Amino acid sequence: MTKNFIEELKWRGMIHDSMPGVEEHLQEKMRTAYVGIDPTADSLHIGHLVGVMMLRHFQKAGHQPIALLGGATGMIGDPSMKSQERNLLNEEELKHNQTAIKTQLSRFLAFDSNEENKAILVNNHDWMKDFSFLDFIRDVGKHITVNYMMAKDSVKKRLTGENAEGMSFTEFSYQLVQGYDFLHLYKNNEATIQMGGSDQWGNITTGTEMIRRVEGGKAFAVTCPLITKADGTKFGKTEGGNIWLDAERTSPYEFYQYWLNTSDEDAEKFIKIFTFLPQEEIDKLVTQHKEAPHQRQLQKNWLKKSPLLFTLRPI
Repeated sequence: MTKNFIEELKWRGMIHDSMPGVEEHLQEKMRTAYVGIDPTADSLHIGHLVGVMMLRHFQKAGHQPIALLGGATGMIGDPSMKSQERNLLNEEELKHNQTAIKTQLSRFLAFDSNEENKAILVNNHDWMKDFSFLDFIRDVGKHITVNYMMAKDSVKKRLTGENAEGMSFTEFSYQLVQGYDFLHLYKNNEATIQMGGSDQWGNITTGTEMIRRVEGGKAFAVTCPLITKADGTKFGKTEGGNIWLDAERTSPYEFYQYWLNTSDEDAEKFIKIFTFLPQEEIDKLVTQHKEAPHQRQLQKNWLKKSPLLFTLRPI
């Protein structure tokens, strides 16, 4: 192993919560972890990059990353931290989105490597499409109680929060489908860790509980904080909407300006998350920036030394 994955993410501010024992688990041998991305659009936006960067750090630490495209879960809609049910996509739209996202992910993760820990791309529609409704509620639903599911924050918010409109059975079942994804990858790919944003903690732990009940195995959850800017606004959002990795959706100029205009406080945080620069070099850049903040050296150096952000859009 080239480095301690958990320690690396901690100093970069990329750990919100993790299950006890995961660090020791990772030090034993090469492990496999996954991040799920629902293909609700035909491009990733920069909000996805934190999860993708976690996978890249995981691979750099000598472990095997799996990127899961949610062809099945994308047809349901994740209710986590959402006040309303979102529009559902049809199968044709989802296939188009999956193809586009796969191309983008290949710029970040080494899928074609000859190394043992080469990245894997999977689509949960491949194993969910053969389930009948009766098979699913009998073989999967019986392992998780309604009381357990109702206790999740993502469910309670929709049922009791301000302007609560309730939630459909479709959305309520989402955590079961995501939990089964973890179980499937545990059994077929030896995946023992699922990673994601802090809003995914409830869905991820449903998977760890399903693995414990069905397989008697131990699995882990690792989440990153939801990134916000210093002024409290949502990271990756502008008046025009999301900042996308697709130049057809967000122009290269707009993309570049978004990062260049980042506040000093945010730039100090983002340079740790969105580059692979070592801690010593980042500390040096921060010191230089504070000596002459008007030159915006931190933002400029960050843009120059974050090649992952620009593999899709040469400036």
